Amino acid sequence: MGLIVFLIVIAIGAVYCAINLFDDLQVVRQSSVLPYILLGVALLIALGFEFVNGFHDTANAVATVIYTHSLTPNFAVVWSGTWNFLGVLTSSGAVAFGILQLLPVELILQVGSSAGFAMVFALLIAAIIWNLGTWYLGLPSSSSHTLVGSIIGVGLMNQLVHGSSGASGVDWNQALGVGKSLLFSPLVGFLAAGLLLMILKAVVKIPALYAEPKGKEPPPFWIRSLLILTCTGVSFAHGSNDGQKGMGLIMLILIGTVPTAYALNKAVTPAETQTFLAVAQQTTAVLAKYTNGVAPSQNARAEVEEYVRTKQLTPATVPALAALSQVIGNQVAASGSMANVPQSIVDNVRNNMYVASEAIRLMDKSKQPAFSADDRKAIDNFKGQLDHSTKFIPTWVKVAVAIALGLGTMVGWKRIVVTVGEKIGKQHLTYGQGASAELVAMLTIGAADAYGLPVSTTHVLSSGVAGTMAANGSGLQWNTVRSLVLAWVLTLPASIALAAGLYWVFRMVF
Repeated sequence: MGLIVFLIVIAIGAVYCAINLFDDLQVVRQSSVLPYILLGVALLIALGFEFVNGFHDTANAVATVIYTHSLTPNFAVVWSGTWNFLGVLTSSGAVAFGILQLLPVELILQVGSSAGFAMVFALLIAAIIWNLGTWYLGLPSSSSHTLVGSIIGVGLMNQLVHGSSGASGVDWNQALGVGKSLLFSPLVGFLAAGLLLMILKAVVKIPALYAEPKGKEPPPFWIRSLLILTCTGVSFAHGSNDGQKGMGLIMLILIGTVPTAYALNKAVTPAETQTFLAVAQQTTAVLAKYTNGVAPSQNARAEVEEYVRTKQLTPATVPALAALSQVIGNQVAASGSMANVPQSIVDNVRNNMYVASEAIRLMDKSKQPAFSADDRKAIDNFKGQLDHSTKFIPTWVKVAVAIALGLGTMVGWKRIVVTVGEKIGKQHLTYGQGASAELVAMLTIGAADAYGLPVSTTHVLSSGVAGTMAANGSGLQWNTVRSLVLAWVLTLPASIALAAGLYWVFRMVF
């Protein structure tokens, strides 16, 4: 019955996505059918990535409830798929755009060009190939690691292809921040889950909690409730964090193929547009105080773009940013609202906004120029307005990703579940171990989502299970642990090489 209800919800969601996509495309006037073909293919591949992500990563969430007999396998995957679905729908989008900031700025600005299409297809196909390969071998590899590696590979190849012509390559500062969250989250999972189990043993003196399941019997009611609760939390957190990666890529696809419909947030109301214009005017005046009398260059955006690429502040940067803010305000004011920006300039307006937002972000990080507190607040307010206009995710995109992730959860889960449940420790997973590993994973992923950081559900949970086995003295199966560590170590270089090679090939194709 639950499966039937779930499939009905999925079918309704699919119809909703199709209707909304069709409505959005009504405003697009394309002379060629090619953009629509590219859009369809790219969307299928992007949703395929989320589908693979579903059965690859979410299997970790159901491993503990299946191996402690808290839920039957079929019910567990439907339950987990449902909460993944809800997690995606309620996500903020911060992780999605944090990941995209790793990409070279020129590829983001030219996403509708041949290089932009090559980038999107290389990212998605490289990630799918590595995920399917590790799934086939039953290795809980990280979709987050894979996608980050693919982005780095595209950035490096983009720099090699352009040589000394000024390509920016990878934003290594952003990559370092993402890398830290991916590197430390498994260590947090291992140590915190082991510590939690030891605390639980010291405080809760109930032998049944630390015993192996007896046959096919479910655990006592309160233990079962705890395990189902933690499985639910991990599934929800996985959807809200991992689902965003697919959303960000889909937005790149939409902006690149049909910019008229998706380059700017058409949901910005006329009243919000007036606020935007007032804030843009205020920011122009504030920045003018820090120009030191230097006149802006003839091409203000090129000057600001150069700053974003090199991260080197020059005397011409602030005057150029002030001039660009004025241009953005004038472009939107002439249209009356975001929804009415003419098709002929919508891509240009979006790129102006993106570059200005990135420049403000970098100035915030470097604390240069030394804006006063009030002036910085005004400039940051402008950045918030810019991001609201360009970094948005339509509801139908969230629903589409939720469908792909939810369906993926219900397919192919068994290989990863067997590894987590049977092959990490030398003894069967106990109720206390399962609850400790799941609770730590749920809290770690939830915290990362709140801060806009991508983490690996796979690594956090599998390392959490290993931590509880070590703390319990159950012993570890070192062959499996070595394989997990090997997959962890190889994921980045393998996905970098795959994506770099595919990007080079697709540049020739497109």
